[in-house]
Amino acid sequence: MFIGEYTFKVDSKGRMSIPSLFRQELCDGDPNRPNADRPRMIIVYGLDNQKQLIVYTQAAFEALAADIAAKPRGDKNRLLLQKYVLGKSHPMEIDPDGRMVLPAFLREKIAIEKEAYFSGNGETFEIWKPETHAAFEETLSHKVIEEHGEEFDPFSLL
Repeated sequence: MFIGEYTFKVDSKGRMSIPSLFRQELCDGDPNRPNADRPRMIIVYGLDNQKQLIVYTQAAFEALAADIAAKPRGDKNRLLLQKYVLGKSHPMEIDPDGRMVLPAFLREKIAIEKEAYFSGNGETFEIWKPETHAAFEETLSHKVIEEHGEEFDPFSLL
């Protein structure tokens, strides 16, 4: 499972380290990878207004694609999922040094320059520009406090 928060430097070619715990999860999520030291992952970049990249293991993305394919043909939700999940995805591999090379179009989409913020979400992790994520967190915190009060305990949702 992907958990935790990390910030890593991004070089001019888009290379960045992947948190070691995330690398292990990516390996576990791609047991049939053709190259033993290069697990595959899928990055969903989605709609134009999406401010983060959502990263799936190979196995998790295949399961997601199967869920989409299970929807009835012609179903408008299936068509949207095909367009904005399957169509707006990019396959990648970890390099032998445990890094990923984020293509320029993905760096530009979320405005990453010198640093990338990684946020674990269980089955997936997200990559953000650190400042964008901080602004998102601040807005979310205000909404949570408005809805649940100052003494909100997230464990109360369980």
